[in-house]
Amino acid sequence: MASVLIVYYSRGGHTAKIAQAMAAHLNTLGHSCDALRIGEFERIDWEKYDYVAVGACVLYGSYHKSVFEFVTRYQAELVAKPNSFFSVNVVARNPEKRIPENNKYLQKFIELSPWKPDDVKVIAGKVDYPSWRWYDRWMIQLIMKITDGPTDPKAVIDYTDWEDVKLYAEHLLTLKD
Repeated sequence: MASVLIVYYSRGGHTAKIAQAMAAHLNTLGHSCDALRIGEFERIDWEKYDYVAVGACVLYGSYHKSVFEFVTRYQAELVAKPNSFFSVNVVARNPEKRIPENNKYLQKFIELSPWKPDDVKVIAGKVDYPSWRWYDRWMIQLIMKITDGPTDPKAVIDYTDWEDVKLYAEHLLTLKD
């Protein structure tokens, strides 16, 4: 059986939920999978893993600086394994934005990152206005108004296709060196 490492950055918890769902699914299938949050571990035993995925959420059009710091620091370790990057963003609520070439946030990551992943995935995120700070809620409502998205301050909408998340987890096992 394979051993998979999923390293992720999550701000509001949804990307963490996605990474943990992927790990749980692979573990259920008999594989070994760990999901580690950037900033919450001291070291990684890279030799333990056959495959690696890095995931991050988008906020205000970019990824947290810790994601870029991680992929810069561990670039050599990442390229030594079959690897993938997954981007979680609400713009992917529109099916055409789930296509990597059509997702400007994923393309921006590839452009700015020193690590060029072997494989990429876009996963639709979640709108959760009630849990967001007033400033974030206001800014995202403004963005949503411009992009014809939901603006109701009580809206909680999970756009994530959880079956597709499982398929992506399984897909990781098909990546080649």
